[in-house]
Amino acid sequence: MTPTEPTGDSRMLTALVRLRSALQAAALPLDLPGAEEQRAARQEMVDQLEDYVIPRLMTIDAPLLAVVGGSTGAGKSTLVNSLVGTRVTTPGVLRPTTRSPVLVHHPEDAEWFGQDRLLPDLERVRHSTNDPDALQLVSSETVPQGLAILDAPDVDSVEERNRLLAAQLLAAADLWLFVTSAARYADQVPWGFLKQAAERSTAVAVVLDRTPDDAIETVASHLARMLASRGLKDSPLFTVTEGKVDEEGLLPPQHVADIRGWLESLAADADARAAVVKQTLEGAIRTLTGRSFRVATAADEQVEAARRLREDADRAYAEAAERIREACADGTLLRGEVLARWQEFVGTGELLKSLENRVGWLRERVVNAVKGKPQQAEQVTVAVESGLQSLVIEHAEAAAERAEAAWQQYAAGQALLAGADRDLGRASRDLRRQVERAVREWQQEVLEMVRTEGADKRTTARFLAYGVNGLSVALMVVVFASTGGALVVAEVGIAGGSAVLGQKLLEAVFGDQAVRSLAERARRALDVRITAILDGERARYTAVLDGLGLAADAPEQLRQASRRVDDVRFAASRTASDAVGDSDGAGDGAGADDGAGDGAGDDSSTES
Repeated sequence: MTPTEPTGDSRMLTALVRLRSALQAAALPLDLPGAEEQRAARQEMVDQLEDYVIPRLMTIDAPLLAVVGGSTGAGKSTLVNSLVGTRVTTPGVLRPTTRSPVLVHHPEDAEWFGQDRLLPDLERVRHSTNDPDALQLVSSETVPQGLAILDAPDVDSVEERNRLLAAQLLAAADLWLFVTSAARYADQVPWGFLKQAAERSTAVAVVLDRTPDDAIETVASHLARMLASRGLKDSPLFTVTEGKVDEEGLLPPQHVADIRGWLESLAADADARAAVVKQTLEGAIRTLTGRSFRVATAADEQVEAARRLREDADRAYAEAAERIREACADGTLLRGEVLARWQEFVGTGELLKSLENRVGWLRERVVNAVKGKPQQAEQVTVAVESGLQSLVIEHAEAAAERAEAAWQQYAAGQALLAGADRDLGRASRDLRRQVERAVREWQQEVLEMVRTEGADKRTTARFLAYGVNGLSVALMVVVFASTGGALVVAEVGIAGGSAVLGQKLLEAVFGDQAVRSLAERARRALDVRITAILDGERARYTAVLDGLGLAADAPEQLRQASRRVDDVRFAASRTASDAVGDSDGAGDGAGADDGAGDGAGDDSSTES
């Protein structure tokens, strides 16, 4: 290997860091079936990577960490104190006991347990504390160098914070020293943790504590059978009989001699210690990649659900835009107040009556008939403004209702609607103000179009007769009955006749082609403004989805990161076949290197 060539550990470290990032990016915010389970799994994996796998890989030669965990009242703290030979952790009298975990290490090993190493989120302290976010470090000459013992909270504590911390600490262990008692050994919660240990190939030793002499044989045999049936047949099993504790709260030394001897033998044997670390570390990595694929599948479902919700919102507002567009082109707006004011402007009576029967009037005849006045043109403008505003608001409200109804069909959508900081089923509070401004700006834009188009015609009699306002009104009327500059309403009837009349007026001043161009430009300008308003309304829905932090490529990125970890792991196993043997047999090595551990386990197995 050249000096610049990365080692297998460095490649694995890089792959695991990328896996952690990919897991963090695979958000699961939507309430889908199974999502809660996968959220918990995802967080557990991130925590284990940060608390144990990555730090342990970076400090592979660090002391073996044995975490003492187990049931409430099993005597964990008393066992730890007895193993160390002095009172280093306080047994809980009242339940639940809330205190920081205590890590006991040899003075020469202090450097391995700094803030940047194992369990980096826990503050390091050297004094007794009840802060569960702190890790109390205790230095003791009685703990052999190369070994550290950590007293964890109860795995079945009634206090959730204790349970979560216990799980976090056990996930950061090289070795579980799992403590139970004759009264609690069959409890479900501890066995859930032991099942996880078996699945991850974590090195485990079990301590049957506080057991009456006359019950040891029966209970130990049954416990051994339970361990074997759950994939932990090679885990050493120690028994600690009930005994009177001294004034320091310590059990008689002979009661814990087997366990202490086994731990000391592990600390003294570098190969056995490395085998335990390797077994647990490789088992954790293997399990992480397998579980990551399930999280990736859940992330796929999240992305798909968000896509459906987004499409529902898009569809609702696209439908609103299309309906407004149709109403602005098919003569719908040329009714009611708009039509009445327009008729006042152009004059009714004989002109419109004749126009209904003779659409092909000469242009000059039409022009000469118009009797409009400036104030009448302004009244048409106001009527158009009011009608257009009502049209847009009506369809925006309908779109909000349709989008809400579509989201209500999904549990995830219901949760998002309930958690929104506003009522998404109604249009936004300032919609009316936005529409009023947009319509007025559009009308002003139409006015400017007419003014610009008629710049060289301002001295003509016809232009002067109608004025910019009058011609602008005529252009709006044409827009509301045209698509692409061409009239689409029937050229008979009052509304149709009004639109034809407006076009004739404009053609008299600007000519046919110019009118078509003006009408199309005005229509597009209106469409742009209405689309912007509806996009803003739709954004209330899409902003909720955008805020979820879902990335469409996150699931595939997670799969790729998991495959990369597996590739590095398989490559390492091919180049070092003995590593596979060590990984498979680390549990045997942990138990076989010392007679005390084997004896405890073998006796129980024989009794079973």
